[in-house]
Amino acid sequence: MPQLFLNEKSCGTTAEPDRVNRAMSTMVEAVLAIAREDPKGTALVTQASSLMALQLAHGHPISKWMGAPDTKDLRVLLKNLEDKSPYETVFPAGETFSDIACRHDGDPVDGLRYAHLLGGIGISLPLEARWNADTLALVREQLVDDEDTGSVLTEVEVRHVAGTEHVAPHLPWIRRGADAGRQKAVQGLRSGAELWRLRSDLFPLLQFTTLAEQHFTALPETWVRPVGERLGELQDAVGDWDPALRPICPQWRSDVRTEFESRRRLCWFEDTDGESRLFDWHSEFLPERGRMPGRLHFRLLHEERTLRIAYVGRKRGNR
Repeated sequence: MPQLFLNEKSCGTTAEPDRVNRAMSTMVEAVLAIAREDPKGTALVTQASSLMALQLAHGHPISKWMGAPDTKDLRVLLKNLEDKSPYETVFPAGETFSDIACRHDGDPVDGLRYAHLLGGIGISLPLEARWNADTLALVREQLVDDEDTGSVLTEVEVRHVAGTEHVAPHLPWIRRGADAGRQKAVQGLRSGAELWRLRSDLFPLLQFTTLAEQHFTALPETWVRPVGERLGELQDAVGDWDPALRPICPQWRSDVRTEFESRRRLCWFEDTDGESRLFDWHSEFLPERGRMPGRLHFRLLHEERTLRIAYVGRKRGNR
């Protein structure tokens, strides 16, 4: 669950309006790259009372960026992100962090301080060269109950992004958090209808045909969690898939294969456009307290770097 803390110092400059807008678009593209890995867990935290009250630079409110003609797609996606501004809204109950200060290049940086203290990621507008890094060094000063010392200085590092090139080093950490959240959610599922309803939140990279809903809603409760686990493995596989490097299929996380030719007649399903197509890739799952494995049928979409699921349930052709 990555909380993204805006580094307020990166917004404290004076720059040409076009340059500020380009910097904002660059930062937002990085934020959205993180959100694609964990859509429900990503939250944007700023020092302003709300995202819409943010000043990107002196005399340059966020509304100027939103009004630019080439930012429409980005601003729509940005508005869909959870906004937890101002900083204090994400503090643990009763905590103020008043005994700890952090500086970067001698400047106090509250956003980066909270990213460090709360285990998040600092984000910056790339208007200065010093923010062009995937980690930033901070000098942390903490007050201590010692008359001789008064405070202790230590150097720490904070995760940081200002452009999409800074996201890759943090992906394993982001995905671990997303996986943990997904696994917890899957453990709590009790019906196929609930799994279907949450499919976009839990498995945002996967696609489903319209008629797949009837198969999901018919799942017995003992099949729901195993199916959710398989969907999670498919999500992880396509998330790492580069068809240019692996032109046949992703690196699967479990036993996934195409159907035998003699059984492919059982693997035709109506696609999203109403056409009948072959969904002969499948993943098996073993229902809890069951012996007969189920199957989840899909087809690969190389151009979109994903897959589309058409069926889940008992092995086709078995009664």
